[in-house]
Amino acid sequence: MFINLHTMSSLSGIKVIDFTQAMAGPVATMIFGDLGAEVIKIEPFTGEQSRKWAPPFINNESAYFSALNRNKNDICIDLKSPESIEIIKKLAGSADIIIENFRPGIAKKLNIDYETLKKYNDKIIYCSISGFGQTGPDKDKPAYDLIALARSGLMSITGEKNGEPVKFGVPITDITSGLFASISILSAIYYREKTGRGQYIDLSMLDINAFLLVNQFMNYIATGNNPGREGSKHPSIVPYQVFKASDDYIAIAVGTEKLWSLFCTAIHREDLINNEKFRDNGNRLKNRDELIDILNNQLSKTGVQDLIDILNNYGVPCSRVNKISDVINDGQINFRDMFKNFDGLTLLNSPIRMSETPGNIRKLPPKLGEDTHSILKNLGYSDIEIKNFREKNIVK
Repeated sequence: MFINLHTMSSLSGIKVIDFTQAMAGPVATMIFGDLGAEVIKIEPFTGEQSRKWAPPFINNESAYFSALNRNKNDICIDLKSPESIEIIKKLAGSADIIIENFRPGIAKKLNIDYETLKKYNDKIIYCSISGFGQTGPDKDKPAYDLIALARSGLMSITGEKNGEPVKFGVPITDITSGLFASISILSAIYYREKTGRGQYIDLSMLDINAFLLVNQFMNYIATGNNPGREGSKHPSIVPYQVFKASDDYIAIAVGTEKLWSLFCTAIHREDLINNEKFRDNGNRLKNRDELIDILNNQLSKTGVQDLIDILNNYGVPCSRVNKISDVINDGQINFRDMFKNFDGLTLLNSPIRMSETPGNIRKLPPKLGEDTHSILKNLGYSDIEIKNFREKNIVK
């Protein structure tokens, strides 16, 4: 039989059991769903917590929940019921991946931890995402994105120079944790293909945020000085920041000496090119404040679009600081099909573009428990058994 490869998904045939809520775990499971895996989201009767993070609402559902839960089937189940654990064991027996982000110890208390469920499927790949990891003196402490940002040091370098530490505009800890979960699990799938063995993955949001310190961490190692907050400025490259034009903000990145020469020529300040104070990046870094004052004065006389046209003509990287209303009308982003209207709802599309098996949206975020009946049927339960589960408040 002929199979059109371009309609296939790279993770077709992979089944993911999703115990996650909020953002870190749902980011990971959404990526798997976008790549074609069958994702079964398991929720308590009250629904996962992000269903309540509203307003705003979309189609009577929290916008927050809607952002993270497409391409998932949903079963609503009371995990404290002994009968429900039998359902979970059946699901685990046919699954490839389990992802949870309970606080450490909760999964074991519910009898859905790795050691318990691998008895029913020794090839299972089980990923736990938690604030501080499954080991260590603080493993039992609660954490959200904000707490991991603060403890990791990332907040200390985020914000304006004389301002307060600030969080990112999106939950960057959760997003990167979801990405690292996806990377780890895909690596474990490859390992299982070679060895036939599943494994356990322990991801800490604090560990991941510490990793994100990257160059700023090495700057501290090199100097012994704590990096400070510099707003949009780069700690090692000048000029590389946001400037105020006459009518709006513009980001300009001058990352090489060639770009420095082109930038100065573009703004008619050739005198700066060979000025001893600014002739190379080291000197520009040393005399940053003086140079930025000069550039602010120069750039504030011209509108953003005129500056963009001029700098683009010279090949200098730049952009208006867009609002989301600008982004949704951006020609490049639209050309790349990053916004997808699916059943009347506009969603951010998957950025994963592969020639054979790109990421794709197939299903809107589910209503609470909307697939409970079909999931149980697929596990072999009869209509009478499912009705009995409902009457006993085991499922909803």
